[in-house]
Amino acid sequence: MTGAVRSGRVLALDIGRRRTGLALSDATGTLATPYGVITAHPPLGDVLRTAGQLAGESDGLAAIVVGRPLHLDGRPSAETAEVDAFIARLRTRTTLPVFVQDERLSSVEAESRLSASERDWRKRKPRLDAAAAAVILQDFLDRSPHLSGAPPDASPLPEPEPRPDSSPDASPASPQEPAR
Repeated sequence: MTGAVRSGRVLALDIGRRRTGLALSDATGTLATPYGVITAHPPLGDVLRTAGQLAGESDGLAAIVVGRPLHLDGRPSAETAEVDAFIARLRTRTTLPVFVQDERLSSVEAESRLSASERDWRKRKPRLDAAAAAVILQDFLDRSPHLSGAPPDASPLPEPEPRPDSSPDASPASPQEPAR
């Protein structure tokens, strides 16, 4: 769907093989926060229920953003076709605008941020998917100032722009290029 994002909260999804991470913005479209995890597979029914519930709340829901997995060099990954099919199904089942956001390195950045506050990976793991969705959503929000004007993608499945590593605590050991 094209056009400007209405004022209100935005829900982001990080679709995975086992879990789907959810993140939600504040009503001003400034800050992304991890919201939860869906373990149902496929997640479409639970995503639609969650979106409907959020839309019915006083702050409403303005849009949905779905992270699109790609290799570091921008080529589609094994999961890209599955996520693209999910996006197509979601767009037929909701009246909300559904946008696509490059999710490259979102899990790496989320893991880095979580490890700063929790050393035990077993305690971080259940929160990782929602944290990755929050990274995806924050990237979307940062590219959509005040959620007005044209969205980051105005085509059904755009060619995503490279996602710069915006993590302030990124180390030189972070993967920046594909392994050779």
